[in-house]
Amino acid sequence: MLRGFPLLLRPPVSAPERWRICKSKMSGMPKPPCPKFISLEDGEFTTKSTSNGFKFRLVSYNILAQVYVKSSYFPHSPSSCLKWKARSQAILMEFKNLSADFLCIQELDEYNSFYKSNMESLGYSSLYIQRTGQKRDGCGIFYRSSSAELILMEEIHYNDLVNGIDYENVPTEIESNNTLDVDRREEASGKDSTKANSHGDQGDPNDPCVRLKRDCVGLLMAFKLRDPSNHLIVVANTHIYWDPNWADVKLAQVKYLRRRVSQFKEIVSNKFCSTPSVIIAGDFNSTPGDEVYQYLVSANSDSEAPAIQLCSLYATNGGEPPFTNCTPDFTGTLDYIFLSDPGYLKPVSLLEVPGPQSADIIGGLPNHYHPSDHLPIGADFVVLGSSNSLIIPELQDVEDRLSKFEIGEQMKVQNN
Repeated sequence: MLRGFPLLLRPPVSAPERWRICKSKMSGMPKPPCPKFISLEDGEFTTKSTSNGFKFRLVSYNILAQVYVKSSYFPHSPSSCLKWKARSQAILMEFKNLSADFLCIQELDEYNSFYKSNMESLGYSSLYIQRTGQKRDGCGIFYRSSSAELILMEEIHYNDLVNGIDYENVPTEIESNNTLDVDRREEASGKDSTKANSHGDQGDPNDPCVRLKRDCVGLLMAFKLRDPSNHLIVVANTHIYWDPNWADVKLAQVKYLRRRVSQFKEIVSNKFCSTPSVIIAGDFNSTPGDEVYQYLVSANSDSEAPAIQLCSLYATNGGEPPFTNCTPDFTGTLDYIFLSDPGYLKPVSLLEVPGPQSADIIGGLPNHYHPSDHLPIGADFVVLGSSNSLIIPELQDVEDRLSKFEIGEQMKVQNN
């Protein structure tokens, strides 16, 4: 959830319905739109079963943590759609309809009490990292065990920037914002300043250590796809700090993210003798063209991070969505999926994001059609091959011992 940006785009008052409607289990509620994945080859709607070769679907979605759902933050939303009972079932239904193999979820709360068990019943395994401090939400990755096997994972705590990790080049950037005082911060951030203060954000914002300690997190997970090529993918899921006036903090976080992803990719490559494809998804709280976005898609890697080149999935396939976050206070694109080394993966369809003419976003989100103030983004990918044959050390050791045993048995037979 992000508040305090200037209004970039507002939906029209009336527009034709363009979504195909699917059945809802919530009686008396408007029926939610069914997700549409549009083929990049022929422009027609597609499903996971229509493509040749091993195919998987990845979706990124900021579901709006229930802890942040208050009528004062969303006065435009019907009160009935803000209640946990209705929202939780609507989100779960949306997860079902998306039918993804990988779900990268931000602002995930109620994980242990609701989502973990319900998603397990749908065939998903998952890992979750909660934000530090007093924050109750975090990031989670749900994945179908039938589609992929988890082989390695790491957590990202952006508070580590305070402890000196990747910190040598940060102070100059952070200290350059010492003109921002608390009064300006509260004036610029509007309702979110109240939310932030209520969650224990204290201290001098001009102090780099205070400024960098935003309690944001992320997950790095490496998977072996269950296809004949045994291709590996690294999936990163993150939620970057929200404040539009703290671009220096956001930039420090994405630089740290890029460094960690590069290191993790190298670890996976060395451990499993195969170069993985990389997919980075999340809510970056940054609009296309700003400094954070430009850094992520820049062809030049700075000295503090190993070279890893990223491209935006949507930008390279027709353009970023007109918006992924839609409220009366702000409408714009904040959510992205970035790819690195896409040579072994081919995106074949994109999840359609409603545009300004879509009736289901009139008046802003959340509403009865969409349970979050964000919209999901995603794609179907086809595996084109693998850089190397995957050799898992533990399995290779077993195979070597079996091979030696078989040779020994053959020699005994020959000697006899």
